[in-house]
Amino acid sequence: MQIFKSKWFTRYAARSGIEDRDLVRIVESMERGSVDANLGGGVIKQRVARTGAGKSGGYRTILFYKKGELVFFIYGFSKKDRDNITGAELREFKKLAGIMLSMTQAQLERQEARGDLERIKTYEEKKGKRS
Repeated sequence: MQIFKSKWFTRYAARSGIEDRDLVRIVESMERGSVDANLGGGVIKQRVARTGAGKSGGYRTILFYKKGELVFFIYGFSKKDRDNITGAELREFKKLAGIMLSMTQAQLERQEARGDLERIKTYEEKKGKRS
């Protein structure tokens, strides 16, 4: 399983106090079948708890997901700032998900080298085992 953050999401997560370990937990939960909202086309909306608070008043993440293979955290927003994404945004996310979820390993590595994607290491990877 490879987990990535987009450049935009990396900045958003830093400002919002969302840590990589929170994102890894989300992916682990999704792999066990816990998906908050499957929006179709590989686009998922998952909740992230705000530090010191629950998920209901926390953050929403939009990610692209291919079970057992790839995850891209793309967009995030606070529930207090907006209720949901628009239909037009969802259509664009679905188009982008189709492209990104079909990227080759070489393409992923180029995106990472350019700084467009940042890889999130899982616990196993940090211990030297590749997932």
